Amino acid sequence: MAVNAPSNWKSPIACARFLGVAAAGVAADLAVKYWAQSALALPDGSPSGKILQIIPGWLCLEWTKNHGAALGFFQGDRGMFMVVSFVAVGFLVHLFNTSRRGQWGYQIVLGMLLAGVLGNLYDRVVLGYVRDMIHIFPGVRWPDGIAAHLPGWWSTPEIFPWIFNIADSLLCLGVGLMILHSLIQPRATKPTSENTVVDGSPG
Repeated sequence: MAVNAPSNWKSPIACARFLGVAAAGVAADLAVKYWAQSALALPDGSPSGKILQIIPGWLCLEWTKNHGAALGFFQGDRGMFMVVSFVAVGFLVHLFNTSRRGQWGYQIVLGMLLAGVLGNLYDRVVLGYVRDMIHIFPGVRWPDGIAAHLPGWWSTPEIFPWIFNIADSLLCLGVGLMILHSLIQPRATKPTSENTVVDGSPG
């Protein structure tokens, strides 16, 4: 009979990987959001129009309110996003609890994903919108030959028109690492049949 693996919640090291990374990610996300709001937004939280150039042409900080999903997709329906976020938290907790003790990298990635979900969930619950401020490649446009053939949902000629936050970054990076993990992890060894007879006769 198979024996269930012990719960990862009983392992301080496993919990430190998962919850420690999640706590650090949420703290970093909320700290940057708080600073950006105080520096780049009006007292009522509306965009002030200020743009802080970090690396000209590559990276700037620009305040905006996001009522949709990561990177501004699917605007509106706050309730749906909150339900999806709570389901995602439960699913990530399940994945952590069923992971093997030695999968430290996998548990760290789960912590990154949890931080991303919780960081934006906090904003939706407390503020009703998500605070975004990171803009990469600001003002950089596609060449005219490419811009003329962009799909209709791409409403701007900019290469990267979206503004995001630390939580979005953790979610995108975490999803990418999860896909990579699923591609490179070794295939599980086929279990030995219960009917297999072990030769115990003397040699």
